[in-house]
Amino acid sequence: MVDYDVIVVGGGISGLLSALVLSKHGKKVLVLEKDSVVGGNCNSYNIDGFQVDTGPHAITHLKEGPLKRIMDGYFNYMPMFVDYGTYYVRTEKGLSKIPSNIKEFVTFDVLPPKDRLILSQSLTKALTLMTFGMVDDKQSVYDALPNGLSKDTCDFVNAIAYFLSGKSMKDTSVHRVMYGSSFIRDSVSEDIFGDVAVNNSYTSIITEKLSHKYLTSHLSTLGRLATNKVSHAQAYPRGGLKTLLNAVLYSLPETVEIRTGTRVEKILTKDGKAAGVATGSESFTADFVVYSGFVKSLASLVSLPHEYAEKLSTIEQTTSLTVWIGLSGKMKEFDYIGSEVWFKEWAYWAMPVSNYDPCIAPKGGQLVGFTFVLKGKNNLESEKKRAMDIIEMAVPGIGKHIEMTHFQVTVPEKAAVTINGYFTGQRSPIGNLYLVGTDTDKRSMGVTRAAYSVLELMKVMREDNKL
Repeated sequence: MVDYDVIVVGGGISGLLSALVLSKHGKKVLVLEKDSVVGGNCNSYNIDGFQVDTGPHAITHLKEGPLKRIMDGYFNYMPMFVDYGTYYVRTEKGLSKIPSNIKEFVTFDVLPPKDRLILSQSLTKALTLMTFGMVDDKQSVYDALPNGLSKDTCDFVNAIAYFLSGKSMKDTSVHRVMYGSSFIRDSVSEDIFGDVAVNNSYTSIITEKLSHKYLTSHLSTLGRLATNKVSHAQAYPRGGLKTLLNAVLYSLPETVEIRTGTRVEKILTKDGKAAGVATGSESFTADFVVYSGFVKSLASLVSLPHEYAEKLSTIEQTTSLTVWIGLSGKMKEFDYIGSEVWFKEWAYWAMPVSNYDPCIAPKGGQLVGFTFVLKGKNNLESEKKRAMDIIEMAVPGIGKHIEMTHFQVTVPEKAAVTINGYFTGQRSPIGNLYLVGTDTDKRSMGVTRAAYSVLELMKVMREDNKL
């Protein structure tokens, strides 16, 4: 007799959401986490009276997306979310709203007038072609840009690419920018908990393409050229990321056991199928195993087919440096709800998170997180100093208000959404071994992408008669 119905390897948000959903479908679940705390990148902790998250976050697709579905179906209580606000770009002149539709592009005076017109035309063309499936998803932003753009414009586009994919515009696809800018919305599979017969006949495809629903949907996408909003259905959890994590933990039934400080050394197999795991001192058996760690490291835990292991080696990742700055008082430069991008010298994405909830900072103070993408293998201490210099350049005089500085180096997502980057999907080549996390599904980003992967996990497990 097995010890558990399912063992979840890894107690990050993907693993915890998997444990939540599986347990509420009647499974006895063991979660094993190598660190002393669970939550992974979805967590918060205290530094000198300021509550910092594990990197700044925007929770996307909250209107009808994957996390909303999981919360509605499985949470015992809902965390409170605050509307995300506005995306800005900061220059020496101050803040300007990042354009999200044609009208805003035309009036975006951060860039030269000629470049704005060229970009507007390129955006219209790209969205029209994508709407009708006429753009190769391998086409890079760099290749799609017209010639003759100024350095500022190229730097701006490159910064946006880095924050949407973790890589430069040469490695970021046009598709990624369109989805990340909400011109095209990610969708959730409608048949995750049902069996839908798929008819791929030529007649059915033509009928679908000409259907009222199809045409309405695509005309709606084109209509976003005039009405699009980058922060569509985005929010931040009041109280910080730990409130979202706590909601997940509170919703777990007694049939879920969590062990922290427990590193899985091996995934056990029997007759070619996963049958449990071994830690340094114990082993546990289960009907199936869900692996939510870095898929790139899976080959160190279980023997994999050579071709599959080779594919895992092509997974691309990004490392980020987040600088949390606690201010002694509120600065007028950060008097807004939302986030900002600085794109010159070394780009950052910043959020004054205490503006969503003053309790995140000491009374009268303010907390701002600045995230940079680390490139190459430069000395970390020199990169920290460089980051502080960039922040001082972008916000002159900020130094005299700083009373707390805290650095985080993280891999924000387990796989970067690049042109040639690999994503595994939920099935592994080992029977009864399933995969979940931000390296198994490329839709959206962060917690939302993790939630997409969990819903897809439920779908394939249902197809395999495991649920």
